[in-house]
Amino acid sequence: MVKRLISANATEILSMSATELKQSIKASEGRVILSENVAPRESYIGDITNSEMARAFGADLILLNGIDVLNPDVFAIGEYEGSFVNRLHELVGRPIGANLEPVDTSADMLEQREEIALGRQANVQTLKEIEKLGLDFVCFTGNPGTGVTNAAILETVKNAKEHYSGLIIAGKMHGAGVDEAVADLSAIKELIAAGADIILTPSIGTVPGFDKEELKEAVKLAHKEGALIMTAIGTSQEGSDVDTIKYMALQNKICGVDIQHIGDAGYGGLAPVENIFAMSKAIRGQRHTVSMISRSINR
Repeated sequence: MVKRLISANATEILSMSATELKQSIKASEGRVILSENVAPRESYIGDITNSEMARAFGADLILLNGIDVLNPDVFAIGEYEGSFVNRLHELVGRPIGANLEPVDTSADMLEQREEIALGRQANVQTLKEIEKLGLDFVCFTGNPGTGVTNAAILETVKNAKEHYSGLIIAGKMHGAGVDEAVADLSAIKELIAAGADIILTPSIGTVPGFDKEELKEAVKLAHKEGALIMTAIGTSQEGSDVDTIKYMALQNKICGVDIQHIGDAGYGGLAPVENIFAMSKAIRGQRHTVSMISRSINR
């Protein structure tokens, strides 16, 4: 049996298979935090990565946004040999993932489409590349205005099962510029059937009209089908005041989610570190927070 993620050492975490990592998250009973950060952007500290700061203030999982996996650029990562993923493992001792966006060129857009590099899109080439890089997990979702649809996410999950062996997170945290339901139960069921390990939904309080009852239904469905749920604060509210973050976090936990995502819309492409810390204390208390941020990555 694996240790729960919130109590495991870095050497234990980094030796986990995808199946073991999923079980470790599940065993943590809703107390896992994922911090998303903009990998190429200069951090507001200036000489360390956003990933290091996120981990130091309570993040269990690190999700890189805006990274071109075919031409990777991670600010302040320093010199390294091999994969940038291995280098980040050395720096933070935590699972590393990246966003890949299943762009749908036929999507009914609500706003002007934001064009992104091929290496940020979900396609066979990038799926094969993240397998070679050794990413622990991938998140198939859409940034604002990129034209990512639920249908395109579903097809990407199917393709990913052929080319990638890590954990798969799939879903939408906001509309991504497309006129469709963000969290749809039938879409969730299809994603799980296609092979998604973790379903991404909006956090309570982020998307208009998405309430606790809808989130509870999504959680019940995912858990019944053997998947986990991650809620996301991806609407720039990660830069709100601490009380707002704590409210969202507790409401999500009441609904039964397994992972809580906090986005990158703060100074330097990272949520304000005090908000990551506040989320950690809200959903797991001081004991587990101090244990996580104090535990050496050399253990």
